[in-house]
Amino acid sequence: MELKRIFMAFFIITTLVSFAYPSFGQEDVDDEPLVNPGPEIDAVVAISPASQEFNMYMLENLPPKFTTYLETCMDKMGPIFRRCNEDIIEEILTKKPVSRECCMKVVKAGKECYVEIRKLMFRFYQLKRFASQVSIRTNDVWDRCSAEVENSSSSPR
Repeated sequence: MELKRIFMAFFIITTLVSFAYPSFGQEDVDDEPLVNPGPEIDAVVAISPASQEFNMYMLENLPPKFTTYLETCMDKMGPIFRRCNEDIIEEILTKKPVSRECCMKVVKAGKECYVEIRKLMFRFYQLKRFASQVSIRTNDVWDRCSAEVENSSSSPR
């Protein structure tokens, strides 16, 4: 009878600890890239005719106010937007850091713009399979860029 009580107590404690700390039984995958750099990232962003149709349909059905807002956000980043956007997506997927110049443009546009553009990008056909996995990484990129820009602007020259 005593052995049964000990076993039950051990079982209950183990169960409670596993509910309180579910990460004990899981591997930390946040540090691994979602996509490997190189040919794998190129395959992810490749556009097929079907994906192009999906993307066009999705863009055409965005509310006009939201489209105007996104265009304003893109304008804040200037002519470098396209390259920086691709680099940011690559950092989110592969953990390859974007340039300081892109970080400065992102921070200049503001966090709200950055977040909304990321949400839109991960609605595109090629990237939507990653949408549920990128919110933390999207914030990590913002945090890194804003810290880098803050440090560079506060350091004496």
